[in-house]
Amino acid sequence: MDNVAAEQARDALAAAEHARRHVAGEIGLPRGYWWGMAAGWLVLGAGGAVLPWWLTAIATAAFGAGHAIFASRLLSGRRRTQQIQVSAAVAGRRIPAVVIGMLVAFVAVTVVVALALDAEGTDHASIWAAGMVAAVVGFGGPEILRVVRRWVRA
Repeated sequence: MDNVAAEQARDALAAAEHARRHVAGEIGLPRGYWWGMAAGWLVLGAGGAVLPWWLTAIATAAFGAGHAIFASRLLSGRRRTQQIQVSAAVAGRRIPAVVIGMLVAFVAVTVVVALALDAEGTDHASIWAAGMVAAVVGFGGPEILRVVRRWVRA
């Protein structure tokens, strides 16, 4: 190791940094997480159509609390698979904020679409709105997270 040329050292450091960025780019939430969110969205949408508003509000709060309990470990982004555990410095501390921001945006889209459909006279507007957002969450959640992480450099 004593006779390492400066260029070799630079190449080795560049390769290590490239590998670190590659691993950090792979950090995310498993597809099952997103399909679970989609299923919850559908249940809440159906509940909004058939249950009283106060019971729907309680169900929504319970879903939020259950999500917080279940996802607390996943939201750090550090344990995507059993084979890898990345340090918090590599994973980044903004991933939980990005995911929560995405979920808040999905809620806002659901409410706006449901209100628009209801204004048009659509029967069961909350179910249609929840179904639309559930499809986006289930099919596109990991890809949306990847894009948003790139935008905010998380």
